[in-house]
Amino acid sequence: MCGCTPAKRYTVLSFLFDGVPEPGKAAGDSFVRDGRKRGAASPITPSRYREHGPYAAKQCQACHLKATSRLLLPVEELCFNCHALDVRKKYVHGPLASGGCKVCHDPHGSVFPFLLVSEPKEFCLHCHDRNAIAKRDAHKGTEAQCTTCHDAHSSDAAYLLKRDRG
Repeated sequence: MCGCTPAKRYTVLSFLFDGVPEPGKAAGDSFVRDGRKRGAASPITPSRYREHGPYAAKQCQACHLKATSRLLLPVEELCFNCHALDVRKKYVHGPLASGGCKVCHDPHGSVFPFLLVSEPKEFCLHCHDRNAIAKRDAHKGTEAQCTTCHDAHSSDAAYLLKRDRG
């Protein structure tokens, strides 16, 4: 890639990685995953950006082969090296069941809690239909976040409820 033009290098790298700065722009001008510009006026500020522990400690080899971007294990196994989640429960959230931790979490860092890839208040609505959810009696008149009642990973209760609601 040494012979590539800056524009071509950007095209290739931005296809593979999030947050690659455009040629001629500072790294701080990059966008977070939800499309907001880092440092732009919004309720989410760069000062709230938190890095995943191994990434912050520059322990890239905890996940990657030395000096490469290749992972040590398939992504569906990698997170379980450090994170204990009970996937033996009766119901497992679809992304977790398929090993898709990265659907919801950024493995390097995020401005959102739990390294989520977007704002928690509306997060579940990226995949789940707001109108279908609103039709359920249990959701009428509530402004609570989904995880108040639902476990985002797994549960023995239907609909990933944190406890059986009868």
